[in-house]
Amino acid sequence: MTITRFEPGARMSQAVVHGDTIYLAGQVGTEGADIAEQTRSALAKVDRILADLGSSKSHILQVTIWLADMADFAAMNAVYDAWIDPENPPARACGESRLATPGYTFEVIVVAAKGD
Repeated sequence: MTITRFEPGARMSQAVVHGDTIYLAGQVGTEGADIAEQTRSALAKVDRILADLGSSKSHILQVTIWLADMADFAAMNAVYDAWIDPENPPARACGESRLATPGYTFEVIVVAAKGD
C-alpha cells in the first residue's frame, strides 16, 4: 500500500496518507494569541490540509487536543464546538501538557478518512 507524505520537512510531514487514512501532524495556532484565536487558527490549518488531501472535517475519525492549561478548556470548547461537524463528531481526547514552545497553548492532532 502506498504512503504519501504531504508537505514534508526535515523533521516531519504535515500529514501522511496511508490507504484511505490521513494522519495529520500536530497543528498549532497563532503563537502568543489567546486560546480562542489559537484554536481557530489551528483548526483552519486542519481544514486546509484535509481539503488539500480530498477530505473534510466530516470525515475526521479521531481528534487529540493538548492544552497548556486545562483552565482554557471551556474557551477552547466554545470554538471547537462551533467548528466540528455536529452530524459527524469524531472520537476525541483532551489533556494538559507543556507544549514545545511557551507561546503555544493549543495543539490538535487529527486522523481522518479520505472523502467519498
